[in-house]
Amino acid sequence: MIVSVVSMPAGTTTRTGLSEAREYLASSDFLLVDVQLPEEPAGGEERVVGGLGLESETPPWFGRAGGPARAQFLGDRAGFVVPVVEGGRIAHVHVLATERHLVTLHRGPLEPLTSLVARLAQESPPDTAAVLFLLLEEALDTFRRAAVADLLAVEELEDEMFDRRRPDQIYRLTRLRRRAALLHHFLLPYLQVTDEVFTRRMLNSAFPAERQRLAREFQHSSRLVLTDIQTLQEAARRAFAGYSSLVSGEQNGVINRLAIVSTIFLPLTFLTGYFGMNFNYLTDEMESRTVFWLLAVGLQGAVLLLALYVLHRTHIWRRLRSDDDPEDT
Repeated sequence: MIVSVVSMPAGTTTRTGLSEAREYLASSDFLLVDVQLPEEPAGGEERVVGGLGLESETPPWFGRAGGPARAQFLGDRAGFVVPVVEGGRIAHVHVLATERHLVTLHRGPLEPLTSLVARLAQESPPDTAAVLFLLLEEALDTFRRAAVADLLAVEELEDEMFDRRRPDQIYRLTRLRRRAALLHHFLLPYLQVTDEVFTRRMLNSAFPAERQRLAREFQHSSRLVLTDIQTLQEAARRAFAGYSSLVSGEQNGVINRLAIVSTIFLPLTFLTGYFGMNFNYLTDEMESRTVFWLLAVGLQGAVLLLALYVLHRTHIWRRLRSDDDPEDT
């Protein structure tokens, strides 16, 4: 367990234990306390809440692993479960914001919290509400960066497909489409609960104007991020449709070639089947070598040449060759 205490507005960070952090919370008026638990759940959430002396302030779900995204105002304090994109996974940060301090609880290191501490030293926010909205913006930025990176990956994959289609591309597309669904799945419920809570608070005349402005900016940014994710989903669907079109085009080309081959050999099959019958005329009258070469070989060769001539005159052969030419494609 790693406990970091950031003193505001100076932005200085101190690594300490639970008991020392509890003393900081009792004596300081403006603190950010970040508690990093091991990545594997070990049931230490209750010990953290008790060690910090926050039993009476935290909601019952605070720090509990596996909970959904939440946003809840409890009088003079607010509790959040904020989803964050960290690498290839979705992590959750439990946040308790009061008028005097802001406490975050999460499992494993998270880059948004590191960025938040760096911003605190530069921007010097006036109160814990401003720090809270900075944290919410950092969480949104992780979804925005993930959506933009995946969108660029989908576009590059589309270019590769039209250049040369390979079986592994459909697997990569499936992963990107699944990742887009995962981002949407975790962000949408979170935005719904935060919109509901912030809208209710902004309707309250006692809600300060500066905090109303921060809430509106967050809602505007959240809609833009959600639009980015929906754009990613649409691009993934479009790429799947493009891949299916390429496969259908290749299958149509194969079917056309088979149809042409069948057209060429159909009259040959008819001739061989006809002259292979045991009619008396065929067996008694057509016994000379000249008749054999004229009918068995010459007639079939003439039919083959006629079929090739018809294909050439109707431009079917040229069209098939142009389908195989990657430069024409």
